[in-house]
Amino acid sequence: MLLDTHVMLWLRAGEARLGTRARREIDRAWQSGEVGVSAISFWEIAMLKDRGRIRFPEDVGLWRREQLEQGMVEIAVDGAIGIRAISLADFHADPADRLIVATALEGHRLVTADERILDWAGNLSRLRATE
Repeated sequence: MLLDTHVMLWLRAGEARLGTRARREIDRAWQSGEVGVSAISFWEIAMLKDRGRIRFPEDVGLWRREQLEQGMVEIAVDGAIGIRAISLADFHADPADRLIVATALEGHRLVTADERILDWAGNLSRLRATE
């Protein structure tokens, strides 16, 4: 299971926006050590914090280490993922979303509330985060 950046933030902050079904599925995957995030998600959080687009009281580097120590699996962005991200047909231009979806296409179910990703016609296993 792969969490979109906002879903990771919602999960770790206990946000009510994360739906009951999604939370249950994530908890089940967490028990077996199968909850991951793309490494680009940590970059995205740091960038959003730096630009003042999210309130994030902690040091992102420290927070990242804590997530990994608690069992979150970080999936590196490698060349194959980068190439796949460019090749997504009819997908919007956001580079972080492209890399996250390209990572999910390696056999992960993506949990997201991003309507552009949920509506994408590509062959992607996904779970709506608000359900």
